[in-house]
Amino acid sequence: MYQEGNAAFAAAKSEDEIEIVEAMRRPLRQFSPPTWRDRIAELDLIPDLGNNIGSLVWFRGLATFTVLSVGALSLLPDFGPVYGAAMPVPSVSEMDEARSQMIMPLALGADSGRRMAATEKVRPLAGSPERPTIETVAALGRGESFVRVLERAGVASKEAKAVEAMVSGATSLSEVEPGTPIEIRLGARTSKSQPRPLEHLTFRARFDLRLSVKGAGGRFSLQREAIAVDETPLRIRGIVGDSLYRSARAAGASADAIQSYLKIIVGRISLSDVQPSDEFDIIMSHKRAATGESKPGEMLYAGLDRGGNSKIQMLKWTNGENSQWFEASGVGQSKGQFARPVAGALSSNYGMRRHPILGYMRMHAGVDFGAPYGAPIFATADGSVDYAGRKGGYGNFVQINHGGGLASGYGHMSRIVARPGSRVRQGQIIGYVGSTGLSTGPHLHYEMYRGGRQINPTSVQYVQRAQLSGPDLAKFRAKLNGLKAVKPGAALAAVQGSRKTAAAAPVREINKLTG
Repeated sequence: MYQEGNAAFAAAKSEDEIEIVEAMRRPLRQFSPPTWRDRIAELDLIPDLGNNIGSLVWFRGLATFTVLSVGALSLLPDFGPVYGAAMPVPSVSEMDEARSQMIMPLALGADSGRRMAATEKVRPLAGSPERPTIETVAALGRGESFVRVLERAGVASKEAKAVEAMVSGATSLSEVEPGTPIEIRLGARTSKSQPRPLEHLTFRARFDLRLSVKGAGGRFSLQREAIAVDETPLRIRGIVGDSLYRSARAAGASADAIQSYLKIIVGRISLSDVQPSDEFDIIMSHKRAATGESKPGEMLYAGLDRGGNSKIQMLKWTNGENSQWFEASGVGQSKGQFARPVAGALSSNYGMRRHPILGYMRMHAGVDFGAPYGAPIFATADGSVDYAGRKGGYGNFVQINHGGGLASGYGHMSRIVARPGSRVRQGQIIGYVGSTGLSTGPHLHYEMYRGGRQINPTSVQYVQRAQLSGPDLAKFRAKLNGLKAVKPGAALAAVQGSRKTAAAAPVREINKLTG
């Protein structure tokens, strides 16, 4: 047998044949019985209850499942409350102390809100004492008489009328501004049925005058205290920068002053033409009292230094009863005529023309003003807004009725400000230039109507310029030069005659009663 194996091994020509020969050479393993470890390893403790139903293995698996389920249920935790340590019971004194601080119904033992009743040892007072004096402050309401304010504060009607007569002799009561505080001190009275006598009264009658009234024995004396007032105009200058409004606010101008300034400037130049390097110049009337109060007034001068371009210098000038804005050359506007609706040049006239969008000849029943997008549009005259909204090829459109059969229309707006039915004044902003409707670019289409029919807007006379000359022009230039000579911040210097008084030491209440 070994010889045949060797012969086969020698005749092998491949590795597979060699492996087969080697396997034939190995001696056969002897059979050994399985041990208890082998039996446990082969034991299936978790049989599948879906197979071999009814066999011994299946019943053994069912028994194992039952034992495990019962064991799990027996070890289920208890979800009842977990009891902690009990708080000690408070003593009687501790309960009384806690109950006195609790807010709870009286039926449950609370002491809050409980009051002790008076006993026979308590004797009622024959009369309650009154304060020796009463100090109060009354404010003058809009449309309220001076006598009514004093009576409302507790002053007797007879004394109030006497004080009003004295005050009227010193100043006009119409000059007393609404909301002015009136400090009043009332003295002691002999009977509760009688009003308290007036001992002292003081208030700010005018910005430059304080009045004081002292009473004693039914007689009154009036004292006048003149207050030094400086009326140096307030001048604010600065560079426009990124925003004219923000720069002016940062320089100290109020929001109302900036709005007034912009309203004057946009009538002469479009805000889009204002450069960051330009300088704004605002001069306003300003009053400062020696007591520290200040009172801003109206705008007097509005200027814009445009570098190499022409400057804008507008001065408010009063000619008779009319006040209007004049340029530095003495040229102003006269009211009552139609103004230009926008700061821009006339770009298209009234009449037949080829429509730039439709491409055929049609009537152009208005005129066009070239202006940048967003430029303000002004009402050409006083009137009421008949229409404000979208209107076909006009886009955003506003129509104003000026009375006397005349009306005006404004088309292609980017945004409408005016509201239907509202009243507008000449020069009031009613919208902004845009390109809505049938439009090739931002501009204003302006129309005029007489008796409901469209007419040529150029046939209506625009604003006439007023020209100062002679003595009026000399006075105008003198005032202009005087305002331009004011230095910025000069109105913030100390007022001559002002004095700072040291604060009085506080008086104790007990000293007020004994003193």
